[in-house]
Parts: sequence; C-alpha cells; structure tokens
Amino acid sequence: MDSYEITLDKPGADRFVKESYPIRYGRFSEIRTPEYLFQFDLNGEIRFIRGFSKNWPHPSEWLKRTDANDWVYYSVGGYNGMFYILGEYYLPCLSYKSNSIWQYHPVTKSGVQEAFTAWDRLQSDITTPTANEASEKIKQFLTKVSHNSSAALANRAQRLHKIIGTRISVLPPDTRHVDYNVIPLMIADGCLYHCDFCCIKTKNKFQPRSEDNILQQIRQLKAFYTENLSNYNALFLGNHDALAAGGELIQLAARKAYASFNLEKSHIKNPILFLFGSVDSLLSGKDKLMAAMNELPYYTYINIGFESADAATLNHLKKPLDPAKIREAFQMMIHVNNQFDKVEITGNFILGETLSHNHTRSLIDLMNSCLDRYSGKGALYLSPLNTSKKQREMLSQFVAIKNLSRLPMYLYLIQRL
Repeated sequence: MDSYEITLDKPGADRFVKESYPIRYGRFSEIRTPEYLFQFDLNGEIRFIRGFSKNWPHPSEWLKRTDANDWVYYSVGGYNGMFYILGEYYLPCLSYKSNSIWQYHPVTKSGVQEAFTAWDRLQSDITTPTANEASEKIKQFLTKVSHNSSAALANRAQRLHKIIGTRISVLPPDTRHVDYNVIPLMIADGCLYHCDFCCIKTKNKFQPRSEDNILQQIRQLKAFYTENLSNYNALFLGNHDALAAGGELIQLAARKAYASFNLEKSHIKNPILFLFGSVDSLLSGKDKLMAAMNELPYYTYINIGFESADAATLNHLKKPLDPAKIREAFQMMIHVNNQFDKVEITGNFILGETLSHNHTRSLIDLMNSCLDRYSGKGALYLSPLNTSKKQREMLSQFVAIKNLSRLPMYLYLIQRL
C-alpha cells in the first residue's frame, strides 16, 4: 500500500456539462497508483479506471462500470466529429452487442486488459495487514472496497434487476445528458406495438404495474443504493412505454421517488425525469397530462418512437401506424416543446442503408412542414438498424439528413442497464 495515494470524499462537478476532458460528478474517493487511477462511489464500488502507462490507449480515455456491472470504455474518437454525431465528446464503446456502427473494441486491447488485472491486484492488496496502519476513515473506505469484489458487484447487479423485476434492454437516448446514470423505477411492462424490426423490446402485452409494486420498488431501491443515492439526480420511469401508464401512475412514481430518494439534496443539481412514450400514448395524453408533468419537480424528457413517416417503411417495419398518425404525433411534439418549459419531447427515427429513399425524404418533409425555422428543443435521434453494417454509407446518410434538419439530430447509441 506504500505506493498508493488515497483521497476520500472528493468533490466533483455538481451539474452535468458537456466537456472535452474527463470530468467526475458528485462525491467519490480514489486510489492512485503509478499506473492507474481507480475511482469509487460512496458505497466503495469501483466506478472508473484510467491508465497512465504507455499501453493505455489514450490519456483522456477511461473505463466506467455501470450499475448493471457492464464496463464501458469512453473513447475520444475525434472530439469535434463525435460531438456532431452523438452530441457528446466521447464515444461509449460497449462490451455487449448494440446498434453501434463503430467496430472499435478497446476493451480487448492489452493496455485495457491490464487495467482489469491491476484492479484485481488492488483488491488483493487492500485486504493485507498493511492496511491496518491507515487512519480510521481510510480503514473504513478500504473495508468497503474489499467487500466489493468482482463477484460481489455481479451479485449486486442481479439484485438490482430483481428489485425492478427486469433487465433494462434500452435506456432513452436523452439519458446521455446524465451519462446514463439513472435510478430505474418500473411503472409498466410490455409494449403497445411489438414492431417486427425491434430486437430489444419485450413481446409481453402492455401492463401497468400496481401502486403497491411501485412503492415496494422505491423502498427497496433506497435500501439498495444507500449512501451513493446522493450521487444521483435522475430517475428513469420504465419500461418501454411508461407514458401509456397514465398521468396518475406517473405522478405517483415521480413524486414518491423524488421525496424518498431525497433528490432535492443530491450532490448533483437539477433533477431530471426520463421515460419512453409511444405515438398513441403521446396523442392520448393531450395537454392535460403534459401540464401535470410540467408541474413535477423535474425537467422531463419523453422519448417517442416515430421510426418513419413513410407508409412503405412503416409496413416494412410492421409498425401498426400510418403516416397521418405519425404526423399528428410529430406536431404534438412540436406543440408540447413550445408550450411547456419543463417538458421536452424527443423522437426516434430509424436509419439504414437498405431503406427506401422515400423514408429519408418523408422525414425531411415532415420537419419542413411542421417547423418554419430551426428549433433547439426536441432532438431527433436516428437509430441504425441492427442489420446495417456499412459505416461509411450510414454516416453519409446521417450527415445528409442532419444538414437539412430543423431540430438537433444525433445518432442513437443503445445502452442497457
């Protein structure tokens, strides 16, 4: 332990920002060695690893461990170009299959693999008697870290999924604004449409959760996150169409969670609520639901799956909607974003090199007919189909659409929890 430098309860940024350099949020502790920086949350769980050796791919890149116990490598990927494409300065390189068009897997590189070995070695070192010479606070910290072995962290992820009753196959794209750090609370299961092209949603029939189940989740989540709860400022109401659960259930879940999790006192300011919605749940909610959500103690992002405004493409996707309803919901999105200052609706459309030209043309026409000028509120996310493999063609198609867009537009990189 003589070569380790330990810093406890280090303050990070108190709000999420877009920066082209590594930044940490909330409160954390760290152990620095000559080769690596290990950073831990308030429960003593490893969260970030950053390398200093020549074998580390880039000095500004790092590994992050999620609550689902997935390791994600953050690559600079060419700062300016990445921000144009994703709205973020870093490219999250996932350790599992997703819809990313980038075939880059730094986790397999020797320099990154050595970091995992160093983490295992650190776990062994801090359980040795030399740690007894440390101060009482450092002893307590090292005890927490030693209890959070790789096996223990895998078990914690399973416990989280058991509490909410599912594994989250996809988070809303807007959760990028909080680096995907959300507390998940399920208020409904299943989906209204069961589109044929979708490989991530459940085949179960849509069913709201009971109030008792939601309140039980809140109690168990509070016990699960314990000390580190104060490092969260964001809530995800799941799963694939929480908006369809209705205003009463959304209000109950959002307000009870806000109070129980003490989000007002979070180390990170500006509480945010995220949820998915469908075309039909958006249209059925009308202004009454949006007005109620505007009164919640959050800034709320609602992400809607439009997919396409072209009849042939919708039919190809087996999405049971017609272009007229897509247009009506798109107009509703524009209306809500103009009318309510604390609610922002964003939309998803698909991207694929094999789709008809009418798909792209219909999206551009939809924006042009509903907007007479550029608006910075209400981003559109283009999601590459999992059958799309040609990176150059996909990026060219994306840039061509983005250059004509009257709304912010980014690629949708699917992340799970």
